[in-house]
Amino acid sequence: MGFTLGRHPLALLRARLKMDHLQSAAQLATLRNGQLARACGLVTVRQRPGTANGVLFMTPEDETGHGNVILWPALLAKFRKEALGASLLAVYGVWQAEGKVRHLIASKLVDRSELLGALPTTSREFC
Repeated sequence: MGFTLGRHPLALLRARLKMDHLQSAAQLATLRNGQLARACGLVTVRQRPGTANGVLFMTPEDETGHGNVILWPALLAKFRKEALGASLLAVYGVWQAEGKVRHLIASKLVDRSELLGALPTTSREFC
């Protein structure tokens, strides 16, 4: 896990991400259940538990917080390269919010890692 006393890398990219209509984690938290959402974050965790029937869970983070993304097996097959290889990932989908349980059900993934330039990133893979 890396720490910095400086700004989060996505704070430096926020203007560019806004141009692409990508929402921050803080903005996602204000959405109602069933709303379309599009977010972008550094993928910090990828999990695919054996008991989840092929579902991939990801945790992207930005300068405002983190979110939870669910990727169903059919979509994982379609976006495997992006899901498993992107450091900076744009996720398009439907926001689900029931009580304190909130997550983005992915319908499309776009690798935006090129925006990071030479910035090194790490994630915890399938822990």
